Amino acid sequence: MGGKSCFFIGHRETSEEIYPALYAAVEQHILEYGVTEFIVGHYGGFDRLAASAVKVKLTLLLPYHPEERPTPTPDGFDSTFYPPGMESVPRKIAIVRANRYVVDHVDYLIAYAWHPASNARELVEYAKRRVKKGSLFITVIKHNDST
Repeated sequence: MGGKSCFFIGHRETSEEIYPALYAAVEQHILEYGVTEFIVGHYGGFDRLAASAVKVKLTLLLPYHPEERPTPTPDGFDSTFYPPGMESVPRKIAIVRANRYVVDHVDYLIAYAWHPASNARELVEYAKRRVKKGSLFITVIKHNDST
């Protein structure tokens, strides 16, 4: 990953109602923070919204080895990325481990994680440790409880 990079994490059942806030966050990261590369998964609603909000370089994170689970680069993505050293990671925790790898290697994180017990929420808590060290900046998109 070269240049300033940003990762997205959020819930698979995310409503399209957050799209304006998500788009604004992407725009802010590009214009104010100089982010040139975005990384997102492809397993749910938040990931689809994030992919549609990015109009610059978009990389698809692959948690499973490309030879084991071939994934052609979907329309709208510029490339795929399989983190190094993931070959020995059990499938059960592959997504969590791939997400942590990316959080450890990006400059920014845009998050929509409000479920109290979720992998997305746990990843945000994990990322907050890097924030304290000054090596990561997190933008949290707020959840509207009335939806």
